[in-house]
Order: sequence, then structure tokens, then C-alpha cells
Amino acid sequence: MPWQLEGFVRSLASASPHTVAAYDYDVREFVGWAERVGLSGPGAVGRLTLRRYLAYLATRRLARRTIARKAASLRRYFGWLRRTGVLEVDPSARLSAPHGDSRLPRVLRGGELDALLAPAPEPPSSSTAPGSDHPVASGDDRGPRRLRAVALRDLAVVELLYGSGLRASELCGLDPDDLDLRSRAVVAWGKGSKQRRVPMSPPSVESVRAWMREGRPVLATSDSSDDALFLNQRGRRLGPRDVRRILDRRAQNPTYPHALRHTYATHLLDGGADLRAVQELLGHADLATTQIYTHVSKERLRSVYQSTHPRA
Repeated sequence: MPWQLEGFVRSLASASPHTVAAYDYDVREFVGWAERVGLSGPGAVGRLTLRRYLAYLATRRLARRTIARKAASLRRYFGWLRRTGVLEVDPSARLSAPHGDSRLPRVLRGGELDALLAPAPEPPSSSTAPGSDHPVASGDDRGPRRLRAVALRDLAVVELLYGSGLRASELCGLDPDDLDLRSRAVVAWGKGSKQRRVPMSPPSVESVRAWMREGRPVLATSDSSDDALFLNQRGRRLGPRDVRRILDRRAQNPTYPHALRHTYATHLLDGGADLRAVQELLGHADLATTQIYTHVSKERLRSVYQSTHPRA
């Protein structure tokens, strides 16, 4: 009985590319292990086999969160085989895995956030090497224009990530038609192709407007898609790795894009926002996912108390 990995991956069409890649990687890793121990297909896999595999992962000193994710991938895979009639019994049913570490999300401090959101200084007379985001000297006026365009784009990206709490993948997928600058709103396409309308902060509206008016025409090429809001140096749609590089250039400390989303949610709750409202703004399907930010806020309150109260 074949493993039918291609069919399983096709069944994940509604999931995000990152989710599909994670499921595909995890299941293929399991298949490689299963074949090394003499199993030729999913029909030869039993519940004990899966428990042995999770124990094997633990011996490799993988994080509990990683093992829990791999167990979830296996449940998704064998559940699909059962639903499609390939297997009569799902060996992964009620498969237990270690709970993930209860790490609180990183929230940016005031100085870190100010550095990220600070407008870039006027660029010197320089340009950018083809295919990269690193400037090189140039003898014509296209150098300063391109550097200013990059600065406008970078500021708009950071303002949207923090001002609207977007995921990096949601920001990269934005089209100009997804923005309503007059109403200060953006339509984001989240996980599972779920759509939500999120308010934009006034600074993000102004930075996006400046990017579209002054920056985007400079970076656009004849091959650029009119549907892409943000472009990289090659005139192609901005990707998550490009977003990470933007933060690397602007951040005081190593920062990942999701930290801005964490900060957005925590600041909303600190300001008195209702938990259900924050859930809707973030596009979380489960309220429990949003509740982690209440713990972050409690940690901040405790820190303030301990550092300011005379008897703390």
C-alpha cells in the first residue's frame, strides 16, 4: 500500500503555504523513519508504531513543541487516510503527545518599537545592487530615489505589521484593492483563506499612501504585478524573507515579524480592549489562542508593580 503523500498534500489546499510545508515535511520525515524500520506503507502502521516514533523523537532532544507539532501532522495525515477509505482504522486516534512549552510571546519594549517605527533619514547618493536590498554607490539620481523608495516601503511595512496586527504572510499577500485608505481599513486573508477587515492606524495610512505614491513606481518594473502592494528590489511581490530583512535593518535587537503582532495584541489589551474584539482583529479561530496575551499583560503589570511599589 503506497503512502500517498502527494494526495495528502493536495488535500491541504485551504491551508497556508507554511502549514502545508510543515505537514509535508513532518509526514515525509515519519515515512523515512518507518521505511528504515521495515514498514512498507500506512497499512503496516499501528498505534504502538506511532508511540515508538514519538519516543524516538524525544531521544533526539527535540523540543516538546516540535514533537507536539509532528504528532498533530501525523493525526492529520492518518485521519485523511481514514476519511478517504485508504485505511479502515486510524492508528493516530487519541495519539497523545507532550504539551508544548508555555512560552510567552515576545513583546517589544518602547525603545525597540520607536526604533522600528522611526522614519528613515534621507539617503545618500547610492543605489542598490541588482537582486538585493543592500545599497552600492551610484553616479546618477536613481540611487537616492531607489533608497528613498525602499525607506518608504520599509516604514509602511512596519507600520502595517504593528498598526493592524497582520501576519507577515498576510501583509505580503496584500493587493492595492485590499486597502481602503479613506475608511482606514485593510482586508487581510488569514489562515484557511479566512477574510477579515482590520482598522488601520493613521500613521500606517500615511506611510502606505506615501509608498504607493512615491515609492512603488520607483521599484516597479515591466514585469511587476499590478496586484502586488509591496515590491522587493527586483520588482516582485514582497516575501516573508524580505520582511524579516526589513526588520533586521531597522531593529535595535533581533526581531521577528510576529513580535509586532504580539505587541499589537498586548497593547490593545493593556489599553482596555475586550478579549473577543482582539480575537476578531487577530483572526484567531479559538479564543484560547488569544488568551495567552492576557498572561503577557499580567506579567507586565507584575513587573511594573515590582519596580515601582515601595514594598514590592
